[in-house]
Amino acid sequence: MSKKFNILILGASYGSLLASKLLMAGHSVSLVCRRDTATLINSEGTRVRMPVKGREGLVEIDSRQLPGKLSAVTPTDVKPEQYDLVCLAMQEPQYSASGVRELMKAIALAKVPCMSIMNMPPLPYLARIPGLDASGLRACFHDATVWDDFEPGLMTLCSPDPQAFRPPEEKPNVLQVGLPTNFKVARFENPAHTAMLEQMEADIAAARLTVNGEAIDLPVKLKVHDSIFVPLAKWAMLLTGNYRCVGADGMRPIRDAVHGDIELSRQIYGWVVDLCVQLGASRDDMVPFEKYAAAGQGLMKPSSAARALAAGATDIERIDLLVKLVAEQKGLRSESVCETVRLINGWLERNRKAAAEKKAAEAVVA
Repeated sequence: MSKKFNILILGASYGSLLASKLLMAGHSVSLVCRRDTATLINSEGTRVRMPVKGREGLVEIDSRQLPGKLSAVTPTDVKPEQYDLVCLAMQEPQYSASGVRELMKAIALAKVPCMSIMNMPPLPYLARIPGLDASGLRACFHDATVWDDFEPGLMTLCSPDPQAFRPPEEKPNVLQVGLPTNFKVARFENPAHTAMLEQMEADIAAARLTVNGEAIDLPVKLKVHDSIFVPLAKWAMLLTGNYRCVGADGMRPIRDAVHGDIELSRQIYGWVVDLCVQLGASRDDMVPFEKYAAAGQGLMKPSSAARALAAGATDIERIDLLVKLVAEQKGLRSESVCETVRLINGWLERNRKAAAEKKAAEAVVA
């Protein structure tokens, strides 16, 4: 029998998707979240619902019915040295929050291998890319000091390609998958750590869920890649669609951002792909534009980043700025990417000003 691992996942929302797949494979998972959410999950488990080809409706994965053991904990309850792997499944700005920051430092000092499931590559991962000056990219992060204690060799990146959301009418322990694609993770520097990922990959591939007496194979697998550039394939998609949802006066759906001017989108996509290739990626690591554009036809809402800005967010993940600064290190420039960065900077400045004014007004009233 293969070894069963103990995995810590920071972020109980999106993290519950990977958790469910690991639990199906018999591994143990602890989800880090707020106390009220932890109490709910420890009482009722998690529910992940996803479409399965050939079946009507959604298939629900109830963590209580799976062979692996699930628990939920708050940041202050975690002992990192008890885990074989840490997965980072929150938005980049959240890692500097009180309690989480201290946990991140403890994880780094415990030297537990970490797999990030963020669109934003952690600084230690960027340090693994030959010829890239990670120190020149610190401005892209909400608080770059969060990453200072992590060793690059202990950090890998997993592209969060599966799309999922929390149904607003449901409890926080419910997640619904909209696009059940695979998690694509790059190898670690240590072959033993990569072997751990490969075992998880095999275990997840072999796992089946019993539904009405039938053992069914569910989508959303873990795919381990030797290239450290495979997760960067998301950059071209984000810069072509997600971040271009942001306009000067409002937001537009991803579909419109991509298909409103398809030739401009093709140009931006190709420019980002060329940048990744210059960093060392193979074109085979990248997703063809036609495939991305076809998928974009069904994306009828603005991206989560655009919606957050419209709702007044003062911080979001800045892959737009990251790509701009990486390109500058390579002597490249895209006017379209620069315009996207300018627009997002403008929204953040306005939102921060409004938040400060609101706080000042509340202080006067108090």
